[in-house]
Amino acid sequence: MPEATSHPKTDQGRSWTVADAITALRLPMAVAFVLVRDDTARLALLAAAATSDLLDGPIARRFGSSRLGAFLDPVADKLFMACAFGVVAFSGRLELFEIGAVLVRDIVATIAFGITAFSGRAAAIPARIGGKAVTVGQCLTLAAFLLDSAYLRPMAWATGAVGLYAIWDYQRVADRERRRVR
Repeated sequence: MPEATSHPKTDQGRSWTVADAITALRLPMAVAFVLVRDDTARLALLAAAATSDLLDGPIARRFGSSRLGAFLDPVADKLFMACAFGVVAFSGRLELFEIGAVLVRDIVATIAFGITAFSGRAAAIPARIGGKAVTVGQCLTLAAFLLDSAYLRPMAWATGAVGLYAIWDYQRVADRERRRVR
């Protein structure tokens, strides 16, 4: 399920905010990551995408958010990671199951969101520390790939392990919320 950050200032009538614009920048960065062939340029794109992901939430909380931003943020995050790890997949430096491990949280979240949306019970779960740790691990795994580091494979496995924890944690919170509503 796409993660949603909790925004104390939400203007549902607002169609576009500064935070939304920062988030939207990750969409062309995802495409550029695939098209650019230079690893230094890809490293710069990764740094820019990570920075925009880091900044959009606090800016949304400080200056207000929109429904568009709440939807766009997790989509932009997952699109960037899918494109970036597609590049990793085509390089052959990690096995497909290792890339699946790095992206397990995103894959499960997307499937869960689809199922709940289809059933009419879609709900946003506020961002959790485990999910943030997965994002950091994904960025570090990409950096290890771009820098041709010997830590690429260990980073991928560590990120997969944190991803499993994040899935468990999100499920635990979702179960607690369901029990509270009943």
